[in-house]
Amino acid sequence: MVQDYLSIILLFSGSVLCLIGAFGIIKMPDFITRVHASSLIDSLGAVLILSGLAITSGMTFVTIKLMIILALLLVTGPTAIHALVNTAMHDDVNHIQAKDQKDSSSNI
Repeated sequence: MVQDYLSIILLFSGSVLCLIGAFGIIKMPDFITRVHASSLIDSLGAVLILSGLAITSGMTFVTIKLMIILALLLVTGPTAIHALVNTAMHDDVNHIQAKDQKDSSSNI
């Protein structure tokens, strides 16, 4: 019974954090803050969701697979975000802001 409630709490909070990360991608003004919102919140959301699934499955082979997926996400996520931001900074990507997008769309 306690495992079920803990699993529900972890799954719900992980889902909410992933939704907040998606909202952050839409609402943040420039590239760097969008990447920051998506990387931090979605990583924590994935950890919570996979932890909730591991608690639900119990001590089985599925739990081992979930922990391997979690380890891969924790290694590849920050690495990919770092490479993406490093490339953007190296190429001097114009940081498009929401107000600039609105101004350019009204001129069309």
